[in-house]
Amino acid sequence: MSEDEGVALNGFPHAEEIGIRLMKTPKGEAKITIPYDEKLVGDPETGVVHGGVVTTLLDTGCGIAAISRTGLMGGIATLDLRIDYMRPAKPGHALTAKCECYRVTRSVAFARGFAYDDDPDDPVATAAGAFMITAPKKKAKTS
Repeated sequence: MSEDEGVALNGFPHAEEIGIRLMKTPKGEAKITIPYDEKLVGDPETGVVHGGVVTTLLDTGCGIAAISRTGLMGGIATLDLRIDYMRPAKPGHALTAKCECYRVTRSVAFARGFAYDDDPDDPVATAAGAFMITAPKKKAKTS
């Protein structure tokens, strides 16, 4: 596999099952892609990918951006996510999401992103979300 194809999201069962791949990005950001697959189509007559796939892509991308910024693998949960759909994805085309975690407080990380098929300047959808930060529990010391 080339670096352009990304890596599977081990530890994210749903994302792994539908084929989402993570690309190399700076800390606090995420770029993920999902290849077009007929099993992800919501309308067989048009071949358009189901809106739930777009939601999953953006939720996962924003969550990974928050994980990347905080370093808390498994310590992030979606509190709120707003998706604005702008147009249907083009049938037969892969989807990409670019997301960033732009603010972190003691208990919440804020992220935003957009999904597109061919042109980042013509998004399929945008997202803004808040993600709960739950630091991993420390093991009790034993004597």
